[in-house]
Amino acid sequence: MIIQSKKVWLADQFVPAQIEVKDGKIVDLLEYGTKQADVDYGSNRILPGFIDIHCHGAYGFDTNDAKEEGLRYWARNIVDEGVTAFLATTITQSEQVLTNALKNVAKVVKDGYEGAEILGVHFEGPYLDMKYKGAQPEQYIVKPAVEQFKKYQEAADGLIRYITIATEQDEDFALTRYCTEHGVVVSIGHSAATSREAVQAFAHGARSMTHVYNGMTPFNHRANGLVGAAFRMKSMYGEVICDGNHSTPAALRMFFDAKGPHYGIMISDALMAKGSPAGSKFIFGGNEIEIYEDGSAHLTSSKSLAGSTLHINEGLRILIEEALVPVDTAINSCTKNPAACLRIDDRKGSVKVGLDADLVVLDPDYQVLQTYCMGRAMIGEKE
Repeated sequence: MIIQSKKVWLADQFVPAQIEVKDGKIVDLLEYGTKQADVDYGSNRILPGFIDIHCHGAYGFDTNDAKEEGLRYWARNIVDEGVTAFLATTITQSEQVLTNALKNVAKVVKDGYEGAEILGVHFEGPYLDMKYKGAQPEQYIVKPAVEQFKKYQEAADGLIRYITIATEQDEDFALTRYCTEHGVVVSIGHSAATSREAVQAFAHGARSMTHVYNGMTPFNHRANGLVGAAFRMKSMYGEVICDGNHSTPAALRMFFDAKGPHYGIMISDALMAKGSPAGSKFIFGGNEIEIYEDGSAHLTSSKSLAGSTLHINEGLRILIEEALVPVDTAINSCTKNPAACLRIDDRKGSVKVGLDADLVVLDPDYQVLQTYCMGRAMIGEKE
């Protein structure tokens, strides 16, 4: 199959090009018009498929629900926003609930599914800080423990790829070191760590920060906090929720100005409420949440933010059109950078020969016209 456009995101720029796909891989890149194309997208943009490393659910399903069909439906339909790969993300809960959730992801991956690739699990909690717990249920928050984590990883069949830890609670950085040594990305989040403690966590293997600005010590000119550490540590990845609600467009621009083009990662932090109308109510982590008109999710008890319903294509629009983030930085944040953070940039995140044919086609208004997962056109192909 050959698809082409006058605007293919190639080598950090839009160029006229053809993409030849075979057996799920990009096998050749040619000048626009070189061969007879199967599909010509004209001036619509072709980008690498989007990667969301922090999303809890959508369409009424949450990772913690441990329902096979819910996870399959999520993977099959998230392609509508251009997502071609994601990490199913947990929230703090009892050991039994988390174990069931992990086993469910492992079973779906083993048995097969269609749609966006389930890259594994983002294990958010239960090793968090009480003060910055956000919507995480405090009764299940515990100290980091290597032996307990081993059991979780066994239940997941090794699919925990990324873990959020309040690293200041991790005695001698034992779990941080263990995860790092076993290929699990450690991200500092829901944390009361100081900037200095963040530097120590980085030195012991922490590679990222979870939803910067939210669930962490804020920046002050005399106490720089985790936000200051995120700005200062240029080679540490940082997630940020790009819905314009969790952080203003100005704050998003400051974050990406600080991180540069290669270390900022857009996330949705989307909940099961994604795809549901405003006013909908759901139980998330044992707490009731309500969806507001702007798409944000709030705890009904405290009215505080509890997640989002962001679509990644809309996040890209917000970054470029509202936050005025440079185009290459914005695109990298949902393609190349999450792939590099997870160390899968040898097969995903860019339009290159030899990589997976994960692609998204956007119109000028950032609406998704087509999504290709491993070369298969997904929109309009649903049963």
